[in-house]
Amino acid sequence: MAAIEARRQDDGSQSYRVKVRLKGHPAATGTFQRLTDAKRWAQSTEAAIREGRYFKSAEAKRHTLGDLVDRYIKEVLPTKPKNASNAEQHLVWWKEVLGTYALSDVTPALIVKCRNDLLATTTRRGTKMANGTVVRYMASLSHAFSLAVKDWQWIDDSPMRKVTKPKEPRGRERFLSDEERSALLQACQASTSRFLYTVVVLALSTGMRRGEIMALRWPQIDLANRRIMLFETKNDTSRAVPLAGMALSMMADLAKVRRIDTDLVFYGETGNRPVDLTKPWTTALVKAKVTNFRFHDLRHSAASYLAMNGATTIEIAAILGHKTLQMVKRYSHLANSHTSSVVSSMNEKIFGGSANA
Repeated sequence: MAAIEARRQDDGSQSYRVKVRLKGHPAATGTFQRLTDAKRWAQSTEAAIREGRYFKSAEAKRHTLGDLVDRYIKEVLPTKPKNASNAEQHLVWWKEVLGTYALSDVTPALIVKCRNDLLATTTRRGTKMANGTVVRYMASLSHAFSLAVKDWQWIDDSPMRKVTKPKEPRGRERFLSDEERSALLQACQASTSRFLYTVVVLALSTGMRRGEIMALRWPQIDLANRRIMLFETKNDTSRAVPLAGMALSMMADLAKVRRIDTDLVFYGETGNRPVDLTKPWTTALVKAKVTNFRFHDLRHSAASYLAMNGATTIEIAAILGHKTLQMVKRYSHLANSHTSSVVSSMNEKIFGGSANA
């Protein structure tokens, strides 16, 4: 029920204080100069409280986007150590441009303007900010808004839902040709680094990410079952990576000469941190005359080889640790020759005769 109380101000004017009380809800109050406004507010507020809309709206007016960013950085980022640095950088930018706005005033149109400002930003290299980078800025804020809706009950809906993300370019597809692979492996084998050759073979054999390989510890290596267990991955899901062929043999040899003061597989000088292979890797690329190639392209190479040797997109996704098949579809065209042979073989068995008949 709503109660309206008339009050006389010091200057002689009259105001109306409204208090709306509904069982099971906190009281809502407001002050108005006109009785008609007071009655209208009382009626709409009572309806909003009954429908569960009022207090969320009040929270959205009470909290700013700066409050949202501060709480997210304090409570959420510590639980996401892998992406914390980049996410904080993104969120600090949003706070700088929109921090004083109440959450109720952060509209999709306002987000769109900020998105366009990001797209027009010139980087240190003198180029425009990449679409993919802008998408990540938006993703960081979007997750904060999602928590504000679901967990904190500060807003009814996220304005990010109505904002279109910039289209990202198709993923890079650089992989080693047979000649390049042979030359690169030869250069790695001749490297002064004791670990470079093994690391590159492991990357080509398993498709593991550089960070996953360099962080490997011996308890993760299961030689008996021919697998590597990854418990902390980019996608926050564990997976078992099969070990076979040369990679299995090299890991078994490495296990025989383990360093006793660390369980890191590819340790640096002190044993406390992984070895830095940046310089040896760059040197090997130069010697092998392999250009426009990054370490992460070894992962693309592994996926490409799997596709060309008959692995399905589901199998490739499982081996590489992709949550969805979208990332793996870039390799599907490489399996055309395999699928063609499967269809030919099937037709030959069913209808008989030569597959070319």
